[in-house]
Amino acid sequence: MTSTVPAVTAAHPVIDIRGLWTVFHQAGVDIVVHKDLQLQVASGEMLSLVGGSGTGKTVLLRQILGLARPARGTVTVLGESAEQMGRQGASSRVGMLFQHGALYSAFTVLENIAFALRELKCLPDELIRDAALLKLQMVGLDVKHAHKMPSELSGGMIKRVALARALIMDPPLLLLDEPTAGLDPDSSDEFCALLRSLHRELGLTVVMVTHDLDTLFELSTRVAVLADQRVIVNAPPREVVAFAHPFIHHFFLGERGQRAMELLREYPFVV
Repeated sequence: MTSTVPAVTAAHPVIDIRGLWTVFHQAGVDIVVHKDLQLQVASGEMLSLVGGSGTGKTVLLRQILGLARPARGTVTVLGESAEQMGRQGASSRVGMLFQHGALYSAFTVLENIAFALRELKCLPDELIRDAALLKLQMVGLDVKHAHKMPSELSGGMIKRVALARALIMDPPLLLLDEPTAGLDPDSSDEFCALLRSLHRELGLTVVMVTHDLDTLFELSTRVAVLADQRVIVNAPPREVVAFAHPFIHHFFLGERGQRAMELLREYPFVV
C-alpha cells in the first residue's frame, strides 16, 4: 500500500504551522494567546522557541504533539495533521522530553525507558530490554543504573533517562521543554554536548523551549521569538539578536544576555 504522507522536503517541512489561533475561555472572556501564527521547521534544524511569560511556548509544543487543538489554523507534523497524529499516538514519530523529566516514580530506569515499546504489546521482552539498554548507554549512562528508581537519581541523570525514553522509538523529531532547567552549569554543559552529539548522529530535527541563553547559543541553528501573539522573527541567533523589538532587547541584551554574547564573541564558531 502506498503511503499518502508527503515526503519531508523544503516544500514540506517537518513542522508547518499556518494561521494558528490559540484562544482560552476564562470567566466568559476570550483570551487570545496566538493570533495568525506562522512557523516552519526544516529537517535537521535545532530550533529554539523563546518568549515572555504567557506567550504560549509550551502550549505550542502541545499543539505540535497533537495534545491540544488550536481554535483556528493548521499544524502539520511530518506530513500529517498533528491532531490526527495525537489521536493515533505520536510516540513512534515524535519524542518529548518534559521539563522535569516526568519519569514514572513506581518504575525502574529500564522500565521507564522501555514503556512505549512495551505498550505496543507485540515485541518479545528480550528485544525490549536490549533496546532500552542500548538507549540508556546512548545517553551516557552505565547499565548499572538500569534497575534504580527515579528517586535514586541525580537531576542530570533524570534528564538523561527521560531523553532515552523520548528516543526509544527512534523518532525523527524531538521536542524539548526547558532541557537544562534545574541543572548546575557543568551538568548543563554536558547535557548540551550530549544533545548536539545525538542531533548529529541520529539526524534529528529538534524543537526546544528554553530560557537558558547558554543552551540557546550552544545548540540553536535558528531561534523563533514569540511576542505580540505571533512569531515575530525566526532566524539564526545572530540575526535574532539584531532584530529591533523590546522583548529581544531585554532578553538578549540584558545582563544575562551580555554574558552569553561574550561567549559568542569568544567562540565565533558557535551558531
